[in-house]
Amino acid sequence: MKDEISHPALDQLSDNAWESVARSAQKVEIPAGTQVFGPGEVCEGLPLVIRGEVRVQMTGAAGNEIVLYRIKGGELCPLSLACLLVKGSHQSEAIVDEDTEVILIPEPLTNRLLDEEPNFRRVVLESYGQRLLTLMLVIEEVAFRRLDTRLAERLLARQRDGRLAATHQDLAVELGTAREVVSRLLKEFERRGLVGLERGAITLTDPTGLEAISGTETERQQAS
Repeated sequence: MKDEISHPALDQLSDNAWESVARSAQKVEIPAGTQVFGPGEVCEGLPLVIRGEVRVQMTGAAGNEIVLYRIKGGELCPLSLACLLVKGSHQSEAIVDEDTEVILIPEPLTNRLLDEEPNFRRVVLESYGQRLLTLMLVIEEVAFRRLDTRLAERLLARQRDGRLAATHQDLAVELGTAREVVSRLLKEFERRGLVGLERGAITLTDPTGLEAISGTETERQQAS
């Protein structure tokens, strides 16, 4: 298994620790669109993503969804770690966006590696801290930033060559709001000549105008 897996948390394990990983951990390939876990489910272990991408999100009481963060190759799920540490259940759900390969470290082995393997502990705690900062930024965005600003910023961040394949519902989940709100804002952007709307796709016709709305143009001018 050691020759088949590359992950920062496993890079400097002792030989004994690697033997335990090979004996107890599960290597799983998960196709895109699969729900890895959902609210209320018991945490079965610490997932280390080897390749691919997993989206972690929550659904509010009103039915609105919001993306908390994404996990890519070389990263891990800190909410799963928190779930393991408090011996609780998941409060969020994880959906595979791209075909993903994961190694699942069971709870007893996770605790042992945290106690005995310094590099494993460092990588896990650094990831936990980074994701905590990410979640704080999500809270700041939802609570304090205008939705049109956040939408313009998200369009610019997700575009490739001036286009992005995304539905209005996809963007609503990203922003933690209702699809109808996103649709209304996109129609206004289209009326102003900022975007072109198609079924399942959006073209950025005036990126500079979107930058002005998002504030990135102002930030760039201040930086220069």
